[in-house]
Amino acid sequence: MDDRFFKKIYSHGDFYRSIVLSLRSIKYIKLNRKDKLVSSQFQERIMLAVTEVNGCEACSYAHTKFALEEGMGPEEIDAILSGDTESIPKDELIAIFFAQHYTDSKGNCSWEAWQRLVDEYGHDKALVILAFIRMMNMANIYGMAISAIRDRFKGKPSGKTSLLYEISIIFSILIYFPIAIVHAFFAKLRKKSIYPASQNSAEAGSHSSHE
Repeated sequence: MDDRFFKKIYSHGDFYRSIVLSLRSIKYIKLNRKDKLVSSQFQERIMLAVTEVNGCEACSYAHTKFALEEGMGPEEIDAILSGDTESIPKDELIAIFFAQHYTDSKGNCSWEAWQRLVDEYGHDKALVILAFIRMMNMANIYGMAISAIRDRFKGKPSGKTSLLYEISIIFSILIYFPIAIVHAFFAKLRKKSIYPASQNSAEAGSHSSHE
């Protein structure tokens, strides 16, 4: 397996949480379809950046195809999948850096990073960007399990996960998805924050730095 694939390992808890967050973000995907806040190429760059951090082989191949269909050049696509941001338009860099930070921290990004995204793109566009990141993370976790078990049956196991883990992730979606729908519904009713970070964490960090 290529060294750039399968970089991160996610738990079942991570996978379930990614499903809930993706479901809660669907309305912003719909908003983008209506208002075109994020272009299709911008969307693909975000998704490729997330995939580069996670190292999902299946998603890398799929979104390379989608990106090519959207008119992106193979050199640019390969650069993003290699972690090189030189070819990314300057007005998209903050979003790409945020996508990398969010993914690398498994969603535990800083309030400052989130606020920078909002300041750069505005509230609604930032939430659209976040929705694409969350959708891609969920797809990556599932895709990595599929890639791993496929390579295992080809006689090339990654050595990073077990057969039990790979099978359990693949089939767990049958249980997790309906429960996550209910979870997301009640989170909406309770008006639970959809933001990726709490301002309290920023305030706590500021307080501790003055002590």
